[in-house]
Amino acid sequence: MTSPDDLAGRAAVVGTGLIGGSIGLALRARGWHVVGSDADPAVADRALALGALDEVGDAPDAEITFVATPVAAVADAARPALAAGGIVTDVGSVKASIVEAVDHPRFVGGHPMAGSEQLGVDGADAALFEGATWVLTPTADTDPDAYARLRTVLTSLGANVVAVSPADHDELVAVVSHVPHLTAAALMALAAEGATEHASLLRLAAGGFRDMTRIAAGHPGIWPDICAENREAIIEGLDRLGSSLGRLRALVDKGDREGLLELLEAAHVARRNLPAGVSRPEDLTELRVPVQDRPGALAEVTTLASELGVNIEDLTIAHTAEGKRGILLVVVDARSADLMRGALLARGFRPSAQPL
Repeated sequence: MTSPDDLAGRAAVVGTGLIGGSIGLALRARGWHVVGSDADPAVADRALALGALDEVGDAPDAEITFVATPVAAVADAARPALAAGGIVTDVGSVKASIVEAVDHPRFVGGHPMAGSEQLGVDGADAALFEGATWVLTPTADTDPDAYARLRTVLTSLGANVVAVSPADHDELVAVVSHVPHLTAAALMALAAEGATEHASLLRLAAGGFRDMTRIAAGHPGIWPDICAENREAIIEGLDRLGSSLGRLRALVDKGDREGLLELLEAAHVARRNLPAGVSRPEDLTELRVPVQDRPGALAEVTTLASELGVNIEDLTIAHTAEGKRGILLVVVDARSADLMRGALLARGFRPSAQPL
């Protein structure tokens, strides 16, 4: 795998709040020179004072630009950086509309599934992405070298990078992020309303309530844009949640102990089986996948891994002298290697595998 010491370059961060500031801190800790800007100059100055930036300003010579603005502003912020020739990614929690609006081979839509109830750059943390899932959304037009370079850099920050299509991302994230946040907000609002009649109610809030509503403390200003951009998937998710709550209500209303226990046990098992942890080097296998130099080959392999639930621990592209072919070096957990190799064979690829 690539050593983090070989990665350092010059990066730009547009938007220096919680996520942008954390990216700056994480990159600088690994030797990058980070230039940043923000719509509010005072925020950029604060990021500089906190050590998230080396300097405030624009960086047309940046190798990678991270756009950490609200989703509605991503496309306009990405275009100048792309015109300058670098790789550009974003951190927005909606992807299909952004990827369509930018539509450039060197733009790779991104979404780090990490955050904090802390607000603004003062809550930034260099370790925020360690162990977190960072979603990338390559398309058939994505430059494979740009994707591979970005992926390697994100992995060096401690993130587990997963590739899915923009549309799949928006459907999935509605369920695991958007609907949970809105649910937490609704539950918090319900408790707050009750507290106006019973002043001691919020004092009784135990760990479970605090755990469920923690994300409601996040920045409210980003959510109207998210709900507008991902409206259909969020509405579908809320409808499904409403139906699930309706079934739960019926079980409670009928006193159906057996049905209620079955539902709770299924949730218990699913919660305990949420993926966690990172594979050890001795548990990894490298798949060598010959690919033609054609649009979409890289996206096909990486999204296939995501569909199978196979985490790619590392990815490198080795170009051949002829220039029309290349080798994808894909590192996966050894327990998933046969599954991934079989699926690649079924798609017409000819991968080989060897333990690390």
